[in-house]
Amino acid sequence: MKKIIILLVFITGFYSCQDQLDITNPNEVTNQSFWQNESDAIKGINSCYSTLHRGAFSRWQLMLYDLRSDVGTSNSPWSDLANAMNNFIQPDSNFGPVADVYFDNYVGIFRANQVIANVPNIQMDEQLKSRILGEAYFFRGMHYYHLASLWGNVVLQLEPSKPSDLPSNASEAEVWAQCISDLTEAASRLPKMYSDPNDEGRITKGGAYALLGKAYMQAQDYSSAKDALDYFITGEGVGIYDLVADYSDNFKVTSEFNKESVIEWSYIENPTEGTDNDVASANHNFGTSIGQFYAPPGIGWSDGEALRWVVGEFEIEKTIANERDPRLAATYLYDYTDEAGPSATMVYGQTWEQRYGTTNNRVFFRKFLHDHIRDFEGYRGINNYRFIRYADVLLMYAECLNATGATNDAYQYVNKVRSRVGLAALPTDLNQEEFLTHLKHERLLELTGEGHRFNDLKRWGDLNASLSTNDPGFNNFQAGKHELLPIPQRDLDINPNMTQNPGW
Repeated sequence: MKKIIILLVFITGFYSCQDQLDITNPNEVTNQSFWQNESDAIKGINSCYSTLHRGAFSRWQLMLYDLRSDVGTSNSPWSDLANAMNNFIQPDSNFGPVADVYFDNYVGIFRANQVIANVPNIQMDEQLKSRILGEAYFFRGMHYYHLASLWGNVVLQLEPSKPSDLPSNASEAEVWAQCISDLTEAASRLPKMYSDPNDEGRITKGGAYALLGKAYMQAQDYSSAKDALDYFITGEGVGIYDLVADYSDNFKVTSEFNKESVIEWSYIENPTEGTDNDVASANHNFGTSIGQFYAPPGIGWSDGEALRWVVGEFEIEKTIANERDPRLAATYLYDYTDEAGPSATMVYGQTWEQRYGTTNNRVFFRKFLHDHIRDFEGYRGINNYRFIRYADVLLMYAECLNATGATNDAYQYVNKVRSRVGLAALPTDLNQEEFLTHLKHERLLELTGEGHRFNDLKRWGDLNASLSTNDPGFNNFQAGKHELLPIPQRDLDINPNMTQNPGW
C-alpha cells in the first residue's frame, strides 16, 4: 500500500499594525516554537520527502536527464521547452521548467539543513534521532548530486539559509565532494531495512550506498565507488536485494517496492485535488505528472519522446530462445511494441493502427506511464519512480571492477542482468576497452528512460557533438558549455558573489 508522506510547510511571518506595533500570532509556527520534540523531528524529515512531489521531481528533472542525452527528444509545440530540453538552446536562464529544477533542489537542501541544524538539540530517542539525521544527510547529498550533474558550479549551502547570505559558487569538484561527504554520513546512520510498514519508501543504508557509488563514479573515483557498492556484493546488503524475474515488474503500479528497488519515490493520487498545482494550493499534489508529458498524442502532451535508433540496438541480439529482448516492449510504446505490429500493439485501449495508422514511426518512453492499469494519463499519476534499481547497482559494480583492472571479475554481474532477460553470457576474452563497450550497450538497454543516460555519457567522456548522428539536437552542442546548464539569472541578480557557468 502506498504511504502518504506528510507535507510540512515552515511559515515565519510578522504582522505589523498601522501604529507600528509588532504583534506575535500565538497560533503561528516558527523555528523558535517548532523543533521541540520527537514529533517535530519526524515532521521535519517528512518535509524532505515531500519535496519529491514538487514539479521538478515529478516531471521536469527526469526530462532533463532523458532529453538532454542521446536517447530522447522533444517535438513539443512549446518551442522554448523543446529547445531547452533537447536542442541545447536556452536564451532565458530563468525558463521555468529548467529553473524550477534548480530551485526545487535548493528547497530540498533548505529542508534538510533545517533538520541537520535543529534535530541534534531535541531530547528524543537517540537511535531515531540518528536515523532522521541520516535521512536528512541523504537528501542534502542527493540534491547536490543533481545540482552537480546538471549545473556543476553551484553554491554550497550547509546551514539554514538567511536572506543576508551571499555565498560564492563552489567548483563542480567541490560540489561532488560535498555530495560524497553527505552520502557517506547518511550511510553510517541509516538502517538496512524498516520494520514498520508505514515506513515503506524511506531511504535505507543501501539507498545511500548506491547513490554514493554513483557520485564517486561521476567524480572518476572508481576505487571508492567499488568500496561503496561492496555493501551489496560482499557487505551487509547481501540478500536484501535481487533482480525480479519479470523485467517489466519494475515499472508497474502492481509491483512497487519489490526486491529490486533500491531507491523508489512514492506517488499517490489525492481524489480531492482539483488542480495540477503542486506547491501553492491546499490540496497538494502528491502524484506524478511525467506520464502526462511523456504519453503519446491523444493521451498526453508528448513533450518528451524517445529516439528510434535505440530500438535498433535492442534488435541486434536475440535471446537464447531466439526471441526479441523483452526489455524493448517494457521500455517503449511504438508501432511494434507487440511484435505483430500496429494492428496488435495496444495504446491505452486502442491499437496503434487505430490511433496513428501504420506509417507513424514515433517512439515513446513507457516505463513510468499508466497504460498497464488505465486508458488515460494526468497530472496526478500513481506510478512510482524507481530512481535506482539493483540491476543498475550490478552494472555499476561491473564498471568499477573493469575500471580498476579486475575485468575478469566483472563478467558475472553483467551476465546476471543479461540472464534475467534470456540473453547469452558475454564472450570471456574481452580486454578492458572491449568490456566497457559491451557494458555501455548493456546500460543503454537496461536503463533507458530512467534518467541515467546523461550522466553515463558525461562520465564516459562521450557527451559531445558526435552524438548528432543519432540525435540531431547535438548539432548545437558546444563542448565546454553544454555539459552544464546556465545558473538562473534570478540568483545572479540577487547575489553579486555568484558567477555564471562558462559559455553562458
